[in-house]
Amino acid sequence: MTDPWVALEPGADPAERTRVLRRAHELFTTAGTVPRPVRSVVAESWRRSARAGVGPEGSACVELSEDTLGTYRAEHPLARVMPLFRELMGTFAADGEHLLAVCDAHGRLLWVEGHPTTRRRADRMNFVPGACWSEAAMGTNAPGTAVAVDRPVQVFAAEHFIRRVQPWTCAAAPVHDPRTGRVLGAVDITGGDGLAHPHSLGFVQAVARAAESQLALLAPPAEAGAAHLLYALGRDEAELRADDGRRIRLSRRHSEIVVLLARHPEGMTGDELLCALYEDETVTPVTLRAELSRLRRLLGPGVLESRPYRLTVAVESDAAVVERRLGAGALTAAAEAYEGPLLPGSQAPAIVRLRRRLADGLRGALIAHGDPDLLADWAHAPWGEADLEVWRALAAVRATAPVRARLAALEAELAAPAEPGHRSVAGRRPVPAGGATYPQRFPL
Repeated sequence: MTDPWVALEPGADPAERTRVLRRAHELFTTAGTVPRPVRSVVAESWRRSARAGVGPEGSACVELSEDTLGTYRAEHPLARVMPLFRELMGTFAADGEHLLAVCDAHGRLLWVEGHPTTRRRADRMNFVPGACWSEAAMGTNAPGTAVAVDRPVQVFAAEHFIRRVQPWTCAAAPVHDPRTGRVLGAVDITGGDGLAHPHSLGFVQAVARAAESQLALLAPPAEAGAAHLLYALGRDEAELRADDGRRIRLSRRHSEIVVLLARHPEGMTGDELLCALYEDETVTPVTLRAELSRLRRLLGPGVLESRPYRLTVAVESDAAVVERRLGAGALTAAAEAYEGPLLPGSQAPAIVRLRRRLADGLRGALIAHGDPDLLADWAHAPWGEADLEVWRALAAVRATAPVRARLAALEAELAAPAEPGHRSVAGRRPVPAGGATYPQRFPL
């Protein structure tokens, strides 16, 4: 086979390939061995599924109730391109007795539409809106695997990890935010063996690209309309993106100043900035004025004024976006925008307070809400790897073997003496005393 992402090469017998795959699947689930001709993308997915604790007799759980689902998908970015999906794929799905499905970045199905008889069959395996079909929950399947590997994928018959899904064939492609590049979800076509044709994979990929093009043409969200954008989450040195296209890399001290002034558009006095920035009370106003003078030259004329010190342009920070979404109850959107602790290496008193308040507010909401995918995202992020409370909450809603093992290791680590040179933040993650910078997954 020349293309490992295509399920069947031209001329292959679907029935014979299904028999071979069923034997291979049985061998893997009993002995852990993946024989040929299982494709590498499928073999790797099977292994990930097994590591996640997925069993071949598993079934999908509905994680979004009808009321929650309606609100969630109305706010989801892919809602804006559902008319396009229906226009390009609706007739194809209905005429071919297939299903059009759209999932979010966590593999949760938001829309499932198509031929009525096919929908009734799919209902019996919980391939329904609100159900979680992530690879970690349902093993190898096109929408879940597409968002897991971030590329178009076909899954044919017994390539599905869970046996009750093996009568089906599907093809899915991820859809990305055209501004940031992050995965928003995937568009999927599900039906019979005929979808194993290479054209179906190209078809969903073309539909996904068309959706990204339409999203790029649509007006951006109102919160992205500020003149300057400030990125300070998950990095020790912030970046300010000006409305003229400049990207200004700020030093750690300048990052702290701009974060505080963006938070206080009314301005701050010199004494207020001194108290907010310096633990050492012997630091003089002259030191601060020198920093502000250098920052004024860096930002350009007319951007930073004094008496009081304030920014003359509107600045939207990524931290403010998280706070606003969290305050509005949009927990998933808040978690997606959170790139890590605010200026993690900063020891400025005001920044430390803001950093703790933002992180504690978000993680507390995640624990209270109990969404397994959001908890897993936090737990597997650099700032959540040793967050015992989050791992406990995750184990309560998704008690897979790897989660239980990680939780046991953390609880054993908690009982052991703390390592020299580390400090504990609120009894949670051991953080190197010098701070850390986390890689950004996507911009604001």
